Amino acid sequence: MQIGYIAFIRANAPFLGAGALLALLSAFGQTFFISIFGGEIREAFDLTNGDWGLIYMIGTAASAAVMVFAGGLADIFRVRTLGIAVVAALGLACLAMAVNTAAALVVVVIFFLRFFGQGMSMHMATVAMSRWFVATRGRALAIAGMGFMIGEMTLPLIMVWLKSIVDWRTLWVCFALFCFAMCPVLFRLLRLERTPKADAAIENTTGMGNRHWTRREALAHPLFWLIVPGLMSFAGFGTAFWFHQVHFADVKGWTHLSLVAVFPVGTATLMASTVLFGWAIDRFGAVRLLPIYLVPYVLAFILHWYAPSLAWTALAVMLMGLAGGGNATLLNACWAEFYGTNHLGAIKSAATAAMVLGSAIGPGLSGWLIDQGVGIEIQMLVYAGCFGFAAILMGVAARMYNRLATTP
Repeated sequence: MQIGYIAFIRANAPFLGAGALLALLSAFGQTFFISIFGGEIREAFDLTNGDWGLIYMIGTAASAAVMVFAGGLADIFRVRTLGIAVVAALGLACLAMAVNTAAALVVVVIFFLRFFGQGMSMHMATVAMSRWFVATRGRALAIAGMGFMIGEMTLPLIMVWLKSIVDWRTLWVCFALFCFAMCPVLFRLLRLERTPKADAAIENTTGMGNRHWTRREALAHPLFWLIVPGLMSFAGFGTAFWFHQVHFADVKGWTHLSLVAVFPVGTATLMASTVLFGWAIDRFGAVRLLPIYLVPYVLAFILHWYAPSLAWTALAVMLMGLAGGGNATLLNACWAEFYGTNHLGAIKSAATAAMVLGSAIGPGLSGWLIDQGVGIEIQMLVYAGCFGFAAILMGVAARMYNRLATTP
């Protein structure tokens, strides 16, 4: 398996590098990154925790709504063109965070960070990998996803350290400059970009019924909606855990630093799991793995509820990483297997919108429940039940696909 990966990377380094770079840059619009500066943002604009949570939810939800329409651009424009435009716009959003002094505009800045970061940057990376690679689609998605994981593993610790010596606004200027600097790098990587579907239908793969589905057809079929609860639960409840990690540590009686110290084991597991899932998708097919990939999340959130010590939470975080490898690769491969690649950008944009909407609802809902007296530990147990239900629906979706795959 290792030799196969190395040979694959060598043969496709520019394309895989472009996907990984887009995934890495998406970090500037991800919750794990923006939340690092939550304290500074609240202080600068005199926001309460509730104000900040509401602003974040509105900005994220708005970005999800726009993704439904904007994601289809990936079916029209080359990654070399659209990807560079997205990265440049993300740089402008970072610059806006640095220079904005109006509290009323914070929600606008959050919208652009979430839309161009978590939304479009990751969307471009995964659509490109799914379209450019067929037999090796799983490995391509896994390798591109490593860009995001490297950011998740390294950036929080680096940013916490840098905040102690550099003003937070100055850091956001640096993030903007980094995005601008990566535009020519992305152009260079894709100077011989693989031919997009508009110019080479031969590279496209069909979906169920040996045909290409439009987004309207996909959304009108129950298969898509069987997947949505898992999408939204993973993004919503997973984000809620990270967003309220300080409160979770307080409830458990641990310091925040001690809780954060166990997170790297989860990221390491995530990286290993992503490689494993990438190989398994190419070996067994993505649909076969659908019913099982959420099971570790069920166990993880039960352990979060129980966890009498950090060792149990460390195990839970590792299980989250195990499921995360499937989430990073499996669903992106399934969209191509379900519906073909002709309209993959438009279809996946609807899925991305559902995911982003979940990430908007999760932290806000969890915070509201805390205010209503529903403890974070009880919430973890309820979330585990939601993941179990979503896993059952995934199994139903897999059986439905198997029945329809060869039906005209």
